[in-house]
Amino acid sequence: MLARTGGDSFVVLVHHADARGAETMARRIVEAMAPSFTLEGAPFTVTCTIGIALYPGDAMSAEALLRHAESAMRGAKEGSRGGFRFHQPRADVDLRSRMRLDHAMRQALAQETAARPPESGLAPARRDGAERQGCTDSRLRVHYQPQIDLQSGQIIGTEALLRWRDAELGEVPPAEFIPVAEESGFIVAIGEWVLDRAVRQAADWLAQGWRMPVSVNVSALQFRQPAFVDGVAAVLAAHGLPAELLELELTESILLRDADGALQRVQALAERGVRLAIDDFGTGYSSLGYLKRLPISRLKIDRSFVAGLPADASDAGIVRAVMQLAQALRLRVVAEGVETPAQRQFLRDVGCDEYQGFLYAAALDSSAFEQRLVPQLAERLQ
Repeated sequence: MLARTGGDSFVVLVHHADARGAETMARRIVEAMAPSFTLEGAPFTVTCTIGIALYPGDAMSAEALLRHAESAMRGAKEGSRGGFRFHQPRADVDLRSRMRLDHAMRQALAQETAARPPESGLAPARRDGAERQGCTDSRLRVHYQPQIDLQSGQIIGTEALLRWRDAELGEVPPAEFIPVAEESGFIVAIGEWVLDRAVRQAADWLAQGWRMPVSVNVSALQFRQPAFVDGVAAVLAAHGLPAELLELELTESILLRDADGALQRVQALAERGVRLAIDDFGTGYSSLGYLKRLPISRLKIDRSFVAGLPADASDAGIVRAVMQLAQALRLRVVAEGVETPAQRQFLRDVGCDEYQGFLYAAALDSSAFEQRLVPQLAERLQ
């Protein structure tokens, strides 16, 4: 039985079929859709993606079977369109886990918002100087990883990194909650909150006489928001931070998706004085011609290429190639994930400008960051 359930969605009910019979039917449907169609003299192709749920193993009711089949179809689309996938009970468990995680994140941000009335239109902020990040009961917090000049060994900047400790879940790693936030779209609200906190902190340091540039990661969804550029300008204005003390880190995939629109945004940001960097450089695909047009100031070598240094010949070759490219484009280079003196020495030898990683410090709360900074400032005054 074939039925249309709405839009471009169809359901096929196959009686008395086991998994093999269901797979055979799915393959027949995919093959039937493979040839091109002709409409008003123009050829075109249509692909179909199929999710399969079996009775009674996957569900006992029609509603549950349809729900599981649709979930399997979405999973198949995430892989590659034009195929099929069986329902996997584990996927439903993972979905529930992601939903719980997403809800907990939303509650955490709502708690922050309720505790601090917003000053700017983007996110909560307070400039009374009394509250110190890292010393509150907040479950969401921003930590700062020092960026070190490879020649002088001095702190010359910092990257703002989101940390989250939940009352029930404990310390949740960013690699676990960031993908969930991106999938649900909540990454936009979180990204705005982190940007506001980081800019406020940099402005606080500046008021104390510490001119410390801060880098903030931007997600693809956040970057594509129509009001993104104006929102960045509004946060800078709200906290009185000079634009050149803010650097936005964008991945290659962000810049290459909708290249013309991305170019317009980065140029608008650069015109306002905001610095721009390409994060995780080398993990995606960059057109050198397009890269040359971008008003960026730094490339960040992904930690995956630093981990094997200096022994791994492939990693060493990639890092040298990035350095040559950066020098040709007159860009500074920051290496991420530096954990050993040997890695630092290799990077210094090939001309890398800066590094960050556990070798110097993990991401620190603002108070701990300042404790690292004060001796350096005292040394300069001597």
